[in-house]
Amino acid sequence: MVNENEKDSKKQKKKVPDWLNSSLWSTPPPSSSATTITQTQDLSPPPVVRPPSPVRPPSPPPPPPDSNGTSTSTSTSSASPSPSPPPTAEEISRHAQLSLELSKKVINIREIRRLASMGLPDAPAIRSTVWKLLLGYLPSDRVMWPSELANKRSQYNHFKDDLLMSPSEISRKLEKSSIADKDELKGESRCVLSRSEIVQDEHPLSLGQSSLWNQFFQDTEIIEQIDRDVKRTHPDMQFFSGDTISAKLNQEALRNILIVFAKLNPGIRYVQGMNELLAPLFYVFRNDPDEENSAAAEADTFFCFVELLSGFRDNFCQQLDNSVVGIRSTITKLSMLLKEHDEELWRHLEVTCKVNPQFYAFRWITLLLTQEFSFTDSLHIWDILLSDPEGPQETLLRICCAMLILIRRRLLAGDFTSNLKLLQNYPSTNISHLLYVANKLRAHPTS
Repeated sequence: MVNENEKDSKKQKKKVPDWLNSSLWSTPPPSSSATTITQTQDLSPPPVVRPPSPVRPPSPPPPPPDSNGTSTSTSTSSASPSPSPPPTAEEISRHAQLSLELSKKVINIREIRRLASMGLPDAPAIRSTVWKLLLGYLPSDRVMWPSELANKRSQYNHFKDDLLMSPSEISRKLEKSSIADKDELKGESRCVLSRSEIVQDEHPLSLGQSSLWNQFFQDTEIIEQIDRDVKRTHPDMQFFSGDTISAKLNQEALRNILIVFAKLNPGIRYVQGMNELLAPLFYVFRNDPDEENSAAAEADTFFCFVELLSGFRDNFCQQLDNSVVGIRSTITKLSMLLKEHDEELWRHLEVTCKVNPQFYAFRWITLLLTQEFSFTDSLHIWDILLSDPEGPQETLLRICCAMLILIRRRLLAGDFTSNLKLLQNYPSTNISHLLYVANKLRAHPTS
């Protein structure tokens, strides 16, 4: 008769595919003993909190030229990333294929997705155009691009005109329009409104729901939060931070986009951390070598930001946190995915060590891994997220699961304290390997 302990052991290990045991995908535990912290956390599931402000800023990509055409790079080592290795023959070939596909009159989106899923070259024009195609901002017919872009950019400018004005500015605009329509107005009546003409909802002290001033004061708190977060966006990147004119203009663009989005989406408004999702889009579009596209980066980023959030909208809606589509449900899916592909690791983390995935996965998922890797690596991860025809969320969960598998040896050797510290400060890793393992999870489902 087979021993019961042997049965349990086989049961726990049977779901670990052989390819997971390769040393290529496992990071050995550090040789030196790590400093431990006192375990004071409650082991029960914590309440959902909104994404925290950035804790560890990523490494910056090469700084773009400012509005005067001069480089913003400095002699400090922190502002200059290490040079990229020369492209491989495969990367050169893929670059040529993408350029050819993008030059066609009617672009094959399926082929663009296939090529992007293997990684986009670090060519500003290609990534900018491909992301707009993958997000549905550009149609596949190139002939339609000029008219579509002109319409969208004009629409965004109207949004700004309507939503970024103060109530006093709106009142003056309405007053001028009203005066222009009254040809019979004379003298003093052109300058002074009679008391009866001042509508109650236009008074600064009005508490009416339709009052412009009441809404303005309600928006003030959100705008102040946006201002704080925008100023904290990638502080080590001169593109977003600093006293240069270009940096201040870029911050102003981020601020405008987030305010317009918040006002157009009252169900979500602004959630802390949205600035981190906005930054990669604006950076890519602003660095488009086409001057017209670069100048219209703010408008293009707004619409692509809306499309990006449409796939993750429920993660930012606090009322849905505990629903089947909210952030708790998404984190549970990650837990089940890990259990499916590596039950031994899942059992050690969640049963033995009692590390609730919400402790680390909340930030991973809501900020699309922008805080776990360098800015440059984040762009490569987003290439894969945006290219998946199944949608970005399923791909994101596979990448998060792969992140756990990559460091499984260290996790299996750790306890609650060391594992939580490791997962909240994810170690440097090879992004190509990470994306390879994530793709393996799609190709190797377990029965």
